[in-house]
Amino acid sequence: MKMNYKKAGVNIDAGNEAVDQIKNEVKKTFSKNVLTNLGSFGSLYDISDIKNNYTHPVMVQSIDGVGTKTIIARKLRKFDTIGIDLLSACSNDIIVMGAKPLTFLDYIANDKLDPFIIKEIVSGMVKACNENNVSLVGGETAEMPDTYRKGEHDLVGIITGMVEKEKIITGNNIKEGDILLGLESNGLHTNGYSLARKLFFEIGKFNVKDKIPEFHKNIGLTLLEPHINYTKHVFSLINNNINVKGIAHITGGGLIENIPRIIPSQFGVEIYKKSWSPLPVFDVMKDLGKISDIEMFRTFNMGIGLVIIINQNDQKLVKTILSDFCKVFEIGIVNNNKNKVELI
Repeated sequence: MKMNYKKAGVNIDAGNEAVDQIKNEVKKTFSKNVLTNLGSFGSLYDISDIKNNYTHPVMVQSIDGVGTKTIIARKLRKFDTIGIDLLSACSNDIIVMGAKPLTFLDYIANDKLDPFIIKEIVSGMVKACNENNVSLVGGETAEMPDTYRKGEHDLVGIITGMVEKEKIITGNNIKEGDILLGLESNGLHTNGYSLARKLFFEIGKFNVKDKIPEFHKNIGLTLLEPHINYTKHVFSLINNNINVKGIAHITGGGLIENIPRIIPSQFGVEIYKKSWSPLPVFDVMKDLGKISDIEMFRTFNMGIGLVIIINQNDQKLVKTILSDFCKVFEIGIVNNNKNKVELI
């Protein structure tokens, strides 16, 4: 038998078809700074006019993935939101440093490339890029049979932004008595899905299309709720000259693991558990698995997607500025209990 790449499991034609379907959509995200089209070996982005807006420009980059949330998407065969998740997760990782996102690169890998799935994922990415003035400058699709099991796919992204060196948000000037404001999330965002899937589909024996009285949507759609992008929230504070001392993106590790990443090591924080009501999805999961508070707060964001640390005197103004974007809760305070997060 004559062999070729397609018989080995890789269909180049399907890859070309996927690129053709997304090419025009991706171009809608391009700014005048993008100098290459899809298909180039590398992406070219002209920063000459951008850097003129900075005295000492610093590039900020981050890479992230959507994780096993892709399995929920596959169960529902609904892929148009996980591209939003990816762009938002990456954006949030650099805006916590005060950086303005500029460009985005994606990587989509499958056991068998499906142009429909690629198109849906990228459509979400395009939507999120357009809403946040980010150029989707390129990406990669990979068909890798045997590396991924049947029906599996992976989704990873890299974002690049820029910040003025003197305005980098480092957390270094956080001090005892500063307060923690929590910005609401709309669900799990992109973390905790290995545990969530076990709770709903193994312990609870639910199907993705089952409905639970506490949820407004079925279980699958509740778990696919797209990650909030907090870029506009943060820059509304920066542009109003708020002294934002530190910001934590609440990703895997929850409040307990992520807040210490921005707190000087001589300080700790108290988290007031009753200062906000976790979304119903978290209460249901806690009950299904009889999970302790500590484990819940180490695994999930518990309804808080971003934590901003400010001086107490700025609290009222910050809440006023953010009132157009989301609910804001005073969730804790910085203390001198070295490098500890206490739930009280």
